Amino acid sequence: MRDFKGKIAVVTGGGTGMGRDLCVQLAKEGCHVAMCDVSPESMQETKKICLAESAYEITVSTSICDVSDESQVISFSEEVKKIHQTEHINLLFNNAGIGGGMSFIVDDRASWDKTFGVCWFGVYYCSRAFLPMLIAGDEGHIINTSSVNGFFATVGPGLAHTAYSTAKFAVKGFSEALINDLKLNAPHISITLVMPGHIGTSLVSNSGKVLGAPDADQMSDEDIRNLRQVMMDMGDNELANLSDDQLKEALQKPNKDFHDNAPMTSSEAATIILEGVRTKKWRLLVGEDAQKLDKKVRQDPENAYERSFFQELLDDNVLNALSAAVGARVKQENS
Repeated sequence: MRDFKGKIAVVTGGGTGMGRDLCVQLAKEGCHVAMCDVSPESMQETKKICLAESAYEITVSTSICDVSDESQVISFSEEVKKIHQTEHINLLFNNAGIGGGMSFIVDDRASWDKTFGVCWFGVYYCSRAFLPMLIAGDEGHIINTSSVNGFFATVGPGLAHTAYSTAKFAVKGFSEALINDLKLNAPHISITLVMPGHIGTSLVSNSGKVLGAPDADQMSDEDIRNLRQVMMDMGDNELANLSDDQLKEALQKPNKDFHDNAPMTSSEAATIILEGVRTKKWRLLVGEDAQKLDKKVRQDPENAYERSFFQELLDDNVLNALSAAVGARVKQENS
């Protein structure tokens, strides 16, 4: 599928980040786009950009859908059929994802289940719902977004990261298992497993919204008081003693840093992903940091979760896929 003109693409999480850039780049090539997201405002902005930048007569549809809910996914698939007047699609980008649900042992189960639901069941439910439409087409391609955390289940020894990592491992295993399954039972459909490193997106803030956290600039006085109490209970007096404005700024910093300090933009990542589809690459490491991390984990899997291994990643500047804050924390612990 080297030419996307006239094809129909379904993109989950199309409102922001890589999802938005995939929609825009597909639209520029004359591809019809059916996107879903939980934010109607973000999707409308994506649609506006798609139509403004495409020189073709294309259909761009938006559907509100929480991909962790199978009934909503099924409704989304029915909307695609109706709006695009089709019984087939050509491309399915299972792109939607959030981060959260840190520890399986001590953290909130609802957050854990939601993160796992979006990142894994979203891929599973959408693949189930849209597979008949992929089979009905003359050629099809499934693109599943995993992560470097799909082969390296940590962001550092000082922070649990189980929900996201578990889900991304599941996406990786599912995608690899589909390679032979598709060859046997639907040979006109291909699969690409995408494993990005650190890409400049709004993953941090979007995850907070999905998990129910208020925006920092919209926090009430009660929210601030509760947060201060949590920080004091955790012994983090430095943050607890900040002024309200300073505390809000501190809360916004991780999202800003994640977006602004990334070695690759979401647009650059989308370009790499679409080229991977054209060349039918089934395993796509997106970013130099992802490639370096994959190599190091493969070279020494037995020690991949030892503190010394993580320190080696820091020393070799392979931590672009992980947060600078976590890296700084480990360095401090080692000093």
